[in-house]
Parts: sequence; structure tokens; C-alpha cells
Amino acid sequence: MNVIALLPMKGHSERVPGKNLRPMCGEPLFFHVAAALEACDRVQSIVINTDSPAIAEAAQQRFSKVVIHWRPEAIQGDMVSMNRIIADDMARCQGDHFLQTHATNPLLSPQTVARAVDAYCSGLGRYDSLFSVTRLQTRLYWESGEAVNHDPAVLLRTQDLPPVFEENSLLYLFNRDSFARSGGNRIGRAPQMFATPPSESVDIDEEHDFILAETLMGRRNQTVQKAELP
Repeated sequence: MNVIALLPMKGHSERVPGKNLRPMCGEPLFFHVAAALEACDRVQSIVINTDSPAIAEAAQQRFSKVVIHWRPEAIQGDMVSMNRIIADDMARCQGDHFLQTHATNPLLSPQTVARAVDAYCSGLGRYDSLFSVTRLQTRLYWESGEAVNHDPAVLLRTQDLPPVFEENSLLYLFNRDSFARSGGNRIGRAPQMFATPPSESVDIDEEHDFILAETLMGRRNQTVQKAELP
């Protein structure tokens, strides 16, 4: 199965100014996830919904699979739901199956994209969509101090605790039918959870996230370079 990748980006960013075009390891931030999508043979095209001429120009010059959707004024701004942007893209596309990710997930690999698409495809019939999660096995509490997933009086080892799962925003897979049936939501009524490697699941929301992602990427690049040495 091939999917259409949705990679929405706006020119403005509140907490990390200009982050989508900000250099990370020598290239604009969004180049990294776009390169992973382009390298995956399950992705037939990459739709970038944007209000930024600079992002559009850079993307079209670098990536052959990119299609630009100029963002209508009605869905511009910081308070617009991602589901509205997805709906705008779907209205302009011909395909039925979609993968959505973010420029702020630069460590996502082509291999993980392929595994997610394959899991989504094989799960159709039982599930209607897929979203990525981080598996947590640690002692969690509600704000009230009440334990979420353990009994403080029974000090189990963390590896013996029942796992809980955090939606990590790395990727979402869905289709026209699941989106419509869920009332315009990328997570359908019967979603499949897909655990992703913590090393790929960093999402850049604050400045310290950018520093962490760049550090991890630098180390990964060094590992690849060493492996390529004769």
C-alpha cells in the first residue's frame, strides 16, 4: 500500500522562533523528516500545507515528491486545529490513505515509516487508523497524588508494572472513511497503537527539545559515518 504523507508547516512559531527553517546539523529542520518520507517507498507524495513562501520554495527545490498546498487564510494561525488542516488537504487530494507527521520530528526514520504503514495496512479490518505511542513503565500519579498505574503500598519493580502508553505525535495513519466516521479526527473510532523507538520520538516543542534532537542526530550521523569507513 502507498500513502500520501501530510507534512503541515507554518512560517510562524511561538516557542521556538522560525523552527521549521532553523538549521539542524547543517540543514533546515523540516528537511530531515521530509527526507525520511521521500526515502520510503510506501510514500507516493508529500503534501506540505503552508503559509510560508520560504518553506515552499526550499521544499520544492530539494524534494521531488513534494506537492505544495497553500494554506487558506481561514485556517491560518496558532489556534487552528490540526484536524482542520488535514481536512483541507484531503479535500485537495485524490488518494484514500494518509500518513501525517510533523517537521518537529526530525529523527523519524524511513524504516519506521515503512513499518507503520505495513502495520496499518495489515490491521485494516480490525482497526481503522493508527497512531504512534511511547510505552511507559514507570510510576505515574494524577495531580491529586493518586497513583495511576500502581499501588504505592506494593513496591513492584518498574519493569513489572502494567505499561501505559503516551501519544507521542510522531505519526498518524488514517483514511477518508475513518476520518469521516470519527467526525473529522485523525484518530479513528478503532485505532491501533504503534510503539516507536524513543530515539526517534523526540518532538520539538521547546528550545531544550531542539538541543536534544540535534545532539541525538549528531551522534546518529557520526555512527553512520563510522560504519561507512573502509
